[in-house]
Amino acid sequence: MIQLLFTIVLAEMALIMTLLFWTPLRKLVIMGLDQLKQGRGPLVTKSVGGTMVVVFGSSIYSLMKIQKRSTDSGIVNPTDQVLMAYRHLEVCLIGFSLFLALMIDRLHYYIRELQHLRKNLEMTKKYSQDSEQLEMRKFEETNKPQVKQLESESKQSQNRQLSQKPAQG
Repeated sequence: MIQLLFTIVLAEMALIMTLLFWTPLRKLVIMGLDQLKQGRGPLVTKSVGGTMVVVFGSSIYSLMKIQKRSTDSGIVNPTDQVLMAYRHLEVCLIGFSLFLALMIDRLHYYIRELQHLRKNLEMTKKYSQDSEQLEMRKFEETNKPQVKQLESESKQSQNRQLSQKPAQG
């Protein structure tokens, strides 16, 4: 069982590293996690997680029983030491595996949330640019006569100033 737990922990750590850094596998892993969270996937993962929690509790109980037996007798039995070390390693690996599974779930959730926020931000930027352009067009269309009048008045005033300068010089 120890080899299986080490394999699970290493696989979960590799999965977390894939999710943390931008690699070509990241998109594939995210799609796989999406598929796992659909249909019967949540039921299976909860069943496996529940089983691991039960085995975790059983291992802790066994570890405490061995420790109590060694403290009651007053002598440390080598067999009990080996069993205690084995159970301690098992408990640590199962606990670490459950923690990494929770971490994978949260990372997946936050990556998905970040993707949705980025998509919404892009849509909002595009919408605001479109609305600004629309407002500018409306402003130009509604104020076109006023703009033309102001342009003609400025040209007339420039022409007057130019016509007055040679007379002064």
